[in-house]
Amino acid sequence: MTEPYSQPATARPLAGIRVLDFSRVLAGPYCTALLADLGADVIKVEPPAGDDYRHIGPFIEGESALFLAVNRGKRSISLDLTKTGDLAIAQALAARSDVVVENFRPGVADKLGIGWQKLSGINPKLVYASISGFGQQGELAARPAYDIVLQAMSGIMSVTGTPDGPPTLVGESIADVVAGLFGSWSILAALVERHTTGAGRHIDLAMFDAMIAIQPLVVARYLASGQAPQRVGNRHALSAPFGAFQARDGMFVLAVLNNKLFAILANLIGRPELAADGRFGSDSDRLANEPALREAIEGWSRQLTAEGAVAALVGAGVPAAEINDMAEALTSPHAKARGLLQEAEHPVLGAVRVPEQPARFSGVVRGGIAAAPALDADRQAILAELGEEV
Repeated sequence: MTEPYSQPATARPLAGIRVLDFSRVLAGPYCTALLADLGADVIKVEPPAGDDYRHIGPFIEGESALFLAVNRGKRSISLDLTKTGDLAIAQALAARSDVVVENFRPGVADKLGIGWQKLSGINPKLVYASISGFGQQGELAARPAYDIVLQAMSGIMSVTGTPDGPPTLVGESIADVVAGLFGSWSILAALVERHTTGAGRHIDLAMFDAMIAIQPLVVARYLASGQAPQRVGNRHALSAPFGAFQARDGMFVLAVLNNKLFAILANLIGRPELAADGRFGSDSDRLANEPALREAIEGWSRQLTAEGAVAALVGAGVPAAEINDMAEALTSPHAKARGLLQEAEHPVLGAVRVPEQPARFSGVVRGGIAAAPALDADRQAILAELGEEV
């Protein structure tokens, strides 16, 4: 690892950090993609058949869009870890790396010869992150896990959807994504600690644990009442008016969390007396009388288009928005101004658009991300860097 603060101010924050990435599919690769976005040299170690995501659609001219999205900015080498020579290469790379990331089921990395005990013995400064469904210990540790399994078991499906409808999946592989996010966060914490102690750490990150951690409101509601929270649909479980409302041509959302904003809203919809109505005197009162409040608001909004209602609300200072699909979100002028998609040059597809991590660092220009590599594309360069070590 390069000494802190020795990089120029314009360098990406993780320039000089090498990450050895044995992970595949989504949680681990998303974690390491975030590190690559910040300048880390991520070496993706793939089996001879490649990461499973190379073979999962949707495809763009034969290339997996999923693989492109979460393996941007990395280098690839293909190793068969059951072969002595390839295992020696992996271990030599670990000796020269700052971070290792794997998301095998517990025990598999040890059997392959790339577990924490083995690699930390080779490199005591190594930060080693194990991302798994249920953690390295516990009665469920050996159980395979996919996003849908974690969404079901973590409680998030039980609070998603309408009260009279079934438990509903969140519309993203949220368990994988949040595990990858916590993975990158914990790795960075361990690297900061290593600067003080000189020693690495083993990080045991369970997707199940991560899913619990991203539900503070739901957990708090359970802890306060002892009762499992239930689905409330397109409104906030604790505040009102705070949710989706009907306009003439569709729905929009608004968010009111204090009496000042409520008074503004009441005036806007032509019902100023609501601000003095005891049924709506506090956030708790408004929640208890949400149906009557919704009727009053929609009596106004159903006369307007969603666009018109949002324009009026935002103009008055009330937080509100139309409900976009992903195409609308990514092609909006604001998204374009923020550079949420960057262009990268792919060896087969040419120019492709890829996402980039969202944080902006002063003095560091966004973009310039390399596209996801072809399988084993960087073998010669990586082996040359090892020299005579293998």
